[in-house]
Amino acid sequence: MKILMVLTSHDKLGDTGRKTGFWLEEFAAPYFTFLDAGAIVTVASPNGGQPPLDPVSDTPEGQTDLTRRFKKDPEAQAVLANSVRLADVKAADYDTVFYPGGHGPMWDLAEDPRSVALIEAFYNSGKPVAAVCHAPGVLRHVKVQGQPLVKGKRVTGFTNGEEEEVHLTKIVPFLVEDELLRLGATFEKVANWVPFVVTDERLVTGQNPASSGPGAQALLKLLA
Repeated sequence: MKILMVLTSHDKLGDTGRKTGFWLEEFAAPYFTFLDAGAIVTVASPNGGQPPLDPVSDTPEGQTDLTRRFKKDPEAQAVLANSVRLADVKAADYDTVFYPGGHGPMWDLAEDPRSVALIEAFYNSGKPVAAVCHAPGVLRHVKVQGQPLVKGKRVTGFTNGEEEEVHLTKIVPFLVEDELLRLGATFEKVANWVPFVVTDERLVTGQNPASSGPGAQALLKLLA
């Protein structure tokens, strides 16, 4: 079982002067969930090399058992530090793709034609696609048979309420919930920060950081 994880290379939080990137838990929880299930995991990013870590996700409050495991695992750190360039990966080489969130993907991956083409290639070849938290935003330009991939599908993602709570509603390029609704998806959600995952056919989406481990488990179920 070969799984591709695609992380952001974008580290600027709009024009706030603050840093962003990927969310630590959203990488660590799925990464170890996949490894523990016996998968071979490849990490890719638009620029290759070390993807930027959102500093907010690396605070003591943000730590979980799996982020602590990552901190003690030089091998996992090396995999992350040496992500392959997105342009060099092909859907044909993997069984599925998983997009962790953090705010970064909303700027680069959501607009990256290579990412869009990659997701379309996975989905069109009958393979599942998963994205959690802000990463369902990377689906905004993805089309299947000329229609948005998410149209008519049940999905979730980082909610307007969660974005309000972190005070970034006016900073992000778009709101994940509003965008998925605009594209014709049925957007489902639970209370802020509660783990929640939706599987519709071959599309798995998770609402927030706490949904990243359960999202990885849901993806493994589809692969079984």
